[in-house]
Amino acid sequence: MPTQDEPSHSPLSDADSGGRPGGWRWPGQPIDFTGISRVLKLLLNDRKNLRLRTKLLSSLVLSITALTCATLLVVRHSAQLQVRRQINQDARNALLTIQAVQHQREMVLSRKGDMLATLAYIRGGDAKTIQEASEDPWQSGDCDLFALANKKSKIVALRTTGANLSVDTAEKLLQRSPRDDSGAGWWFGDGHLFQVVLQTYYDDEFRKGKVLGSVVMGRELDSRGASELGRISSSQLIFRSGSHIVMTTLSVADELKLEQQLGNRSMPEEIQIGNERFFTSSIALPLGNDPPLSLTVLKSYNEATASLRRLNHLLLALGLAAVLGGGILVFVITDRSTRPLTCLAEGVRALGQGDFNYPLKPRGGDEVAQVTRAFEEMRSTLQRNEVQRQQHEAQRQQLEGQLRQAQKMDAMGRLAGGVAHDFNNLLTVIKGNSSLLVEGLQSNERLLGCTRHIESAADRATSLTRQLLAFCRMQVLQPKVLDLNVLVSEMCKLLRRLIREDIAFTFHAGESLGRVKADPGQIEQVIMNLVVNAGDAMPAGGSLTIETRNLTVDEQLAVTRPPIVPGQYVLLSVADTGHGMNAETKARIFEPFFTTKEQGKGTGLGLATVYGIVKQSHGCIWVESDSDKGTRFEVYLPRVDEVAEESAGVEETPGTLVRRPKTVLIVEDEEDVRQLACEFIRSAGHTVLAAKDGAEALTIAEKSDEPIHLLLTDVVMPQMRGPELAKKLKGLRKGLRIVYMSGYLEYNRANEEFLEEGYFLQKPFSRDALVGKVAEALRSGSSTNRSKASAA
Repeated sequence: MPTQDEPSHSPLSDADSGGRPGGWRWPGQPIDFTGISRVLKLLLNDRKNLRLRTKLLSSLVLSITALTCATLLVVRHSAQLQVRRQINQDARNALLTIQAVQHQREMVLSRKGDMLATLAYIRGGDAKTIQEASEDPWQSGDCDLFALANKKSKIVALRTTGANLSVDTAEKLLQRSPRDDSGAGWWFGDGHLFQVVLQTYYDDEFRKGKVLGSVVMGRELDSRGASELGRISSSQLIFRSGSHIVMTTLSVADELKLEQQLGNRSMPEEIQIGNERFFTSSIALPLGNDPPLSLTVLKSYNEATASLRRLNHLLLALGLAAVLGGGILVFVITDRSTRPLTCLAEGVRALGQGDFNYPLKPRGGDEVAQVTRAFEEMRSTLQRNEVQRQQHEAQRQQLEGQLRQAQKMDAMGRLAGGVAHDFNNLLTVIKGNSSLLVEGLQSNERLLGCTRHIESAADRATSLTRQLLAFCRMQVLQPKVLDLNVLVSEMCKLLRRLIREDIAFTFHAGESLGRVKADPGQIEQVIMNLVVNAGDAMPAGGSLTIETRNLTVDEQLAVTRPPIVPGQYVLLSVADTGHGMNAETKARIFEPFFTTKEQGKGTGLGLATVYGIVKQSHGCIWVESDSDKGTRFEVYLPRVDEVAEESAGVEETPGTLVRRPKTVLIVEDEEDVRQLACEFIRSAGHTVLAAKDGAEALTIAEKSDEPIHLLLTDVVMPQMRGPELAKKLKGLRKGLRIVYMSGYLEYNRANEEFLEEGYFLQKPFSRDALVGKVAEALRSGSSTNRSKASAA
């Protein structure tokens, strides 16, 4: 073993440091890695050679990439030229196809025009000839235009089967048409496009003598016919009269884009419509049109270049594969050459960060392997020293943890309110959906029983949140005029089961007991906490007595019970025969988290909660106790001269349909609570508008044309609180009723002001409670009624 005078070092330390202690490690001191650093520097030359080889391989990969890109560009350019020539030829073929179809229809019209001209000659140009021809199915088939003109090109008779073409328009078109023996072409007038044939008849048909008149046969080309031509020619068609588009097979949006792009210009050879590029080919449509009529065929580049894109993708994939293969090759060569040195360098860096377990795998007998083994030996020694240091650090952290725990306990009061608020949202969803299940499972006894168990558990959880809020003094009070005798009597059955059998329980009810105004649930909590504490104070058994009676506190008694003031009270006392308390303990019993119970058997919140409830009920609490003489708690609640309300809980209005449905805007940031509230309000027959926050609610109110009769909003929401939202909405909607809902409220001046302008609903709530509160608010004549809290 090395001693203080005999330094410990690795075999490489002396060699690398020249016999100097620069690379040595003295016990209990930090390690000096000077020797290792020098060896690493000696290996840098090899690493530079590896980098040079890596650069050469990288250059090879770049060359492959450049050649691949160049090949891709050449092939793409060649394919584009080929595609362009193919599109040009396809456009010309499409025009030839359309001309062939037109010629076939022209032949049909010409035959029928000859027959009509002969008939007109026989009847001497009688106008009835046109009427009879248009009514003859054999003659009028595939024809939409029949016209008869005299020798001066005046229209004598005109009939159309579908389109409305005026006589004046027909005469103008006829007068501008060539006066040959017969002619074929296109007429455009009054918004209709016709393929027409003109046939002149003479007094001597064989010698072409004097002109007696002419007949016109035509067929209208509508959007369906244009679409059919486009389908036959596999292209898009555009008919233009001058610069005006008459008809097209394009969509309405593309047609508007085309008009804006062309304006008064002629059709270019190529045109871009939206995201699609077309090649164009045009021909003129003759015969009497002013401005002239033209037909343009559009062939899409996108369809023709689809194969080109597939080819590009294939070439790109091949190029990427080549680049990836080269990159993998470079990585493999570099990794096999540099991994041992890199691993050692990372091990040194990890050790500097306190990591002793970084994997080092020295292989072979080269310099890097030797340095790695020496480094592992020094790291093991340093790790043993580090373990000792961590043990001392753990002891220090344990002491600090105890201090932090005490500080955390001091902050629990501030956290409890927020926890209770979120828990109330969850309980709202649980209770609400359970009530819906109860209504839907009336025929299933087993499932109905399970659902009622869920409701019962949710009710108990609601009681727990009230305890948290009571301790924080943030609970929403639900005051009622109470008879304490009735309340304690109803609790006796529960209390007898709670108290052990070796404790004698007695309840002395006062005669003609006065009424108090307090929250029944909170008073039950006070009694429960006091009884539990009394039972814990009598581990060997004893007696527990609850007593109620009227009490008049005079000046003399008030002096002995500070801070009580003289007046009429109802006294509720809980006395036990337990071990009692000394003066020091009695002075701290109402402090939060103070407890005399064993660790893990008490939180120190019970009596603090009692104190908070009594104070918020405008009462006082007093305790009398001595060691081994038992304890007596006295709760003084002000007496009121009002009739006690029924103990069935808060009156709820059944959720039946209303006679006049209203519109309710529900604003709640919790989605599950918002959906449940919407379901409850809809079940009552109202129209529901829902928003997740104040900003969305304002948007709905500004854009909605229908009236909004009531706002149901959560009080605590991100970005915008409920009272701020209500204020803004009342500026937009006159006569708007307000119902606030929340799991807790801090009773300050601001809350009192906004609660006076609306109603309040305590979370968690039931459907009947929600519907009843909404109905109560809607029945009121003003949205500024005094706030009334309601229990779920």
